[in-house]
Amino acid sequence: MNEELKQILGSVPEADRDAMEKAFERQASLAKPPGSLGRLEDLSIRLAGMTGRVRNTFEKKGLLVFAADNGVVEEGVSSAPQSVTLSQTVNIAHYRTGVGVLAGYFGCGITVIDMGVNADIKDPAVVGRKIAYGTKNLSKGPAMTREEAEKALMTGIREAGNCSYDILGIGEMGIGNTTTSAIVLAILTGSGADLVCGRGGLITDASFEIKKNIIRKSIESYQGDPKDVIGILSHAGGFDIAAMCGAFIGAASVRKPVVIDGFISVVAALCAVTMCDNVKNYLVPSHESAEPGYIKAIKALGMKPFLKLDMRLGEGSGCPIAFQIVDAACAVMNNMATFDEAGINDEYLDEIREMENG
Repeated sequence: MNEELKQILGSVPEADRDAMEKAFERQASLAKPPGSLGRLEDLSIRLAGMTGRVRNTFEKKGLLVFAADNGVVEEGVSSAPQSVTLSQTVNIAHYRTGVGVLAGYFGCGITVIDMGVNADIKDPAVVGRKIAYGTKNLSKGPAMTREEAEKALMTGIREAGNCSYDILGIGEMGIGNTTTSAIVLAILTGSGADLVCGRGGLITDASFEIKKNIIRKSIESYQGDPKDVIGILSHAGGFDIAAMCGAFIGAASVRKPVVIDGFISVVAALCAVTMCDNVKNYLVPSHESAEPGYIKAIKALGMKPFLKLDMRLGEGSGCPIAFQIVDAACAVMNNMATFDEAGINDEYLDEIREMENG
């Protein structure tokens, strides 16, 4: 691991406990039964820990979408041809895809970053950070070198740390990346192929068997440390997952809340937390992906998604929706009247509070 990456991992701050305590006290003073706004209350307190402020607003919301191709698609693990990565990378940048429509509707920015699309992209709306023209076929050897994995990580760290967004969502585009994510997740959590492998963008039974066999063999062939994220990524990851992992770290390093999307995104988040536990303090889950591995990853993070919409698109599509939940949590904290401001004597709640605290 290079020295710059070591320094960044060591510098990610813990949550601001003083701000969280003050946020908890303000929540307790608001004119409502204790805990009656449920997870919105919890989120508002966590946001205080992220920013160091009790009252928060996030005006500039944006997504970082990392795009890359995966050599393993030549084995027939996906229903879509590899060319779709290029097409959708450009389409996302112009707000023409599922995530683009949602982001546009809610007024969120999108920054699309080419980490390794297997084509030259001339469109100026796509940020060029290409490491290679896709990874190598992981069923025949390592997907990338360790140096390439570190470079992708550092790219993600810089893109997240230097962008102008106040709150980030992390998405991806890359045909074949449910295969790469499943392997990374399986090695990190010690899971079998059947527990992490789903049908991705819907594949035939024959392709599904091929996919599971490739995942199983890749898990078995990994001889490194199951907590060595860089080693796992170089073994079977994608440039997109590596950069996403870096983006979660980069956002946390500058105290920016960062929203997890679906399966690929949550695997990248788990990679980031495995490298630096403090990153978890800045993560906000969005929706429960329909991919089976998602549950395994989110449980490993000890988190619970806010939404269950049976979504499995990827691209960061859950993030613009989750931003609205963040706004709701902030609105309650910022604008709701306290008991004193509402002219309400709250002594009637003393017994209930004692029950909750006891």
